[in-house]
Amino acid sequence: MTKLLFYEDAYLREAKARIVKIEDNVVWLDQTIFFAESGGQESDQGFINSIRVVDVRPEDFGHILSEKPNFNVGDEVKLVLDWDRRYRMMRLHTAAHLVSIAVEEIIGRLEIIGSHVSPEKSRLDYAFDGIISDYFDDIMKFLKPYLEKPYNIVIYRKPEDPHIRIWRMDRWEIPCSGLHVRSTTEVGDIRLKRRNLGKGKERIEIYLA
Repeated sequence: MTKLLFYEDAYLREAKARIVKIEDNVVWLDQTIFFAESGGQESDQGFINSIRVVDVRPEDFGHILSEKPNFNVGDEVKLVLDWDRRYRMMRLHTAAHLVSIAVEEIIGRLEIIGSHVSPEKSRLDYAFDGIISDYFDDIMKFLKPYLEKPYNIVIYRKPEDPHIRIWRMDRWEIPCSGLHVRSTTEVGDIRLKRRNLGKGKERIEIYLA
């Protein structure tokens, strides 16, 4: 079982770990700072010693390397996160939750039919018969005080079901297994873009401004 250091501290950029298994260019560690795709958020990248981590398998936390490693089982290695990439995703993931709250407050509770967080943008796909960009001005007006004033973001686990992680900000709570910033002001300015996915399907794309 790999110890997931990113759930203890999402801001941890470097750590030491020990190699517990190697298969070709995939390695397993006793602990890791590399997030594996979950909650719509893409996996982290970075380095184990001097070899690049290009992906992390969510089913077993196998770290996929750009080449076969030159270290062995039992070796201690240095983990270095691609922090700029991770931090953008933390900001964009938090932004997606804020936008989803604004949509619910302004339009009503819509069915979310898809979501994704990459370093370039986050997106929310809704089942909606209208043109969702008609509400963008109201959504941004709703979000303005949260983006300009620091509201704390807390991640906790429910005692009755500790496997479920809960994102909480102000009076809102959202189940989420992804990673987030500590305060709403860390998100910074955002801009929204609408895409129509077909009849009754609307997408909001969220970008860091």
